[in-house]
Amino acid sequence: MKVIHTISELRAELRQHERPAFVPTMGNLHDGHLALVEQARPLGDVTVASIFVNRLQFLPHEDFNTYPRTLEADCAKLAPAGCDIVFAPDEKELYPEPQGYNVQPPTALADILEGKFRPGFFTGVCTVVHKLFNIVQPRYAVFGAKDYQQQMVIRRMVSQMALPIEIITGPTRRAADGLALSSRNGYLSPAERAEAVQLSRTLQGMASALQRGEHNTAAIELHALQTLSGRGWHPDYLTVRRRVDLQPPQGPEDFGPDKLVVLGAAKLGKTRLIDNLEV
Repeated sequence: MKVIHTISELRAELRQHERPAFVPTMGNLHDGHLALVEQARPLGDVTVASIFVNRLQFLPHEDFNTYPRTLEADCAKLAPAGCDIVFAPDEKELYPEPQGYNVQPPTALADILEGKFRPGFFTGVCTVVHKLFNIVQPRYAVFGAKDYQQQMVIRRMVSQMALPIEIITGPTRRAADGLALSSRNGYLSPAERAEAVQLSRTLQGMASALQRGEHNTAAIELHALQTLSGRGWHPDYLTVRRRVDLQPPQGPEDFGPDKLVVLGAAKLGKTRLIDNLEV
């Protein structure tokens, strides 16, 4: 496995390949990331993972400066997962000057849910992902389903920009108790880690209500919010949405198998966790 830090060296290395498969990450890798690399490996003729903590997608009060940078440990995990190339640029390499050109996703998709509580987040995501796509020129790119809205935003960007890339979604990897794997789980204290599974359990309760035929989504959402709040969480949202566009269901035709997703984001202590379940 090669570790490359510059755009010019990466492009030179990739000239001999026609179908790169790409997994962009911010590092601090867990088994969920490695599963995406393993999923990418048979798709292309070379497997590339990037490690870059992207300043553009962090709000001023968020954890950009303290986000763990663990390149050596990440590379030790990526090699046995089948990664061929790690692209690990520093900030000056990827942003040699202030990034004045940005990719602005449509507000109907990007300013709801995560975008409502993290303004500008998806502009930062789209800008860095588009830039990485331009550098790597992948034929396939694999993203995790835990970031449900993010992979939808990226999929739409690729379609509207006519990029010759197939977006693959990898399933959410979970711990034995059901907690979705996340780099930010490392921020949790032991007591918080034991409590953290309640987010996925609350979403499971919402999904079960829908599967029983309940259509009063406002009541389902309120019960979920009260449940987590009563346990000391600070929810941003716990909501029922249509899979097709992440808008609230409007009528009976929106309820049924494979039409809905429940999504949640909530803070436990100082750690913000997200999760989702398709219904």
